[in-house]
Amino acid sequence: MTEKAVIDVQNVTKVYGKKNEKQYTALKDVNFKVEKGEFVGIMGASGSGKTTLLNILATMDRPTEGQVFVGQQDISTLKGKQLSDFRAKQIGFIFQDFNLLESLTNAENIGLPLTLQGTRKRQINELVHQIAGQLGIADLLTKYPVEISGGQKQRVAAARGLISRPQIMFADEPTGALDSKSARELLETLKQVNEEEQVSVLMVTHDPFSASYCKRILFIKDGRIGEQLEAKGKTRGEFYQMILSKLGTFNDQGEDVDVI
Repeated sequence: MTEKAVIDVQNVTKVYGKKNEKQYTALKDVNFKVEKGEFVGIMGASGSGKTTLLNILATMDRPTEGQVFVGQQDISTLKGKQLSDFRAKQIGFIFQDFNLLESLTNAENIGLPLTLQGTRKRQINELVHQIAGQLGIADLLTKYPVEISGGQKQRVAAARGLISRPQIMFADEPTGALDSKSARELLETLKQVNEEEQVSVLMVTHDPFSASYCKRILFIKDGRIGEQLEAKGKTRGEFYQMILSKLGTFNDQGEDVDVI
């Protein structure tokens, strides 16, 4: 594994079901790397294995075979408190449905990962205000999630994912519940964090507009990583057209690829 690789996926296979029962292979011998500062997208049809892959990378599931290294650490060896600490400090996560606690203020939601680590309250407050300022949500800190829009909720969720300055941010269909304006704002936020903070981003999406913000896209089909596209100096509009063309090719082959 190179020193620059934030994620190194080696020969990962995931099989569901016991040996004496009917089994389903969700991932088959998957290999790829994500370098520091990359913004990588994963696209594929429903049931292609992209969510299973993301869950394994985010330590929410374990591979049946193979290894996953995140920042030189073999995550399959982590258990208990070691695993909890790793999740809290090394990775961030943005969910499609925000996953904010309605009983906490936005500031408390953002600072929750640090609270669970036992960080001092004064330090949490400083870091919450710092990240909120960066993401343009300082005026939302005293409000509760129920009092703000979907786009604002997703930026609060992004701030929560970034509060520990993780090596990588995972985003699972982060614009799925947003209108087009809020989706664009969130994607610009992720782009800003990726470029200015050098936080690597791995985003699962079915939306070609969202994918156009990535620097590289991996296409997953039947549990395998196949082709990839790279922006390589193209404008976002040009890359968007490349993605549409690729998805059109998939559709011509009878693939069930969602395009919105």
